[in-house]
Amino acid sequence: MSSKPSVLEPLRVRVRRFQFIVGLGFLSLVVGAMLSVSLVLRLHARVSALPSDFLRIPVAVVLENLWVLAVLPALCYGAARIVALRPWPTAVGAALSGGVFVIALNFVRDGFEGLTTGWSFASALRGVAFVAGILLSARAIRAGRAAAEKGSAEAEAKAAARKSEYDEFLKAAEAGGAKLEQREGGAAAEAPAASPGAPVVGDSAATAPTGEASSAGETPAPPGDVPKTPAA
Repeated sequence: MSSKPSVLEPLRVRVRRFQFIVGLGFLSLVVGAMLSVSLVLRLHARVSALPSDFLRIPVAVVLENLWVLAVLPALCYGAARIVALRPWPTAVGAALSGGVFVIALNFVRDGFEGLTTGWSFASALRGVAFVAGILLSARAIRAGRAAAEKGSAEAEAKAAARKSEYDEFLKAAEAGGAKLEQREGGAAAEAPAASPGAPVVGDSAATAPTGEASSAGETPAPPGDVPKTPAA
């Protein structure tokens, strides 16, 4: 007997989905942080050499938020190729998860002062980058789902083509077998028809000496009666 689905199964599915979204945001933050640090170390001299703050600040904000602008959309695209994800809930949830980690790190480093002070042009650009990352992630999920559906459709088409080829091969094999059976049946029908009129070799051979003897007018002597001659 099949067991009935548990009442808590939908709740478990939601919890697993929530854990997956949180893990996606945390992974994107970690990978993005490593990428940002490596790029900042390489481009620090060039960014500092820019003539105006209106150029330096946007570049710095982009390098700082690579986790939400580049890494999170890439991870969302890859995950959507495997798992059926909803675009907006996944994108918003993953971005908020990474943002919460960033705020927590800033709070541990600077305390409440780091949260209440420093609101400037750079802070506005960070907000714009965050929203742009959400939009890019949602679009990446849609693109991933479209690519996955296209791949499954191509796989189904290839499977249908192979099945049709196999069916044609099977029909050709059945037709060849039917022709072979017809040939064997015709050969078996011709063999009994030709057998009654054929001469019997054994009977002709047995009757040949008798006919020769009768034509000569002599009676053949039995094997046991050998003529005896008087001794000299």
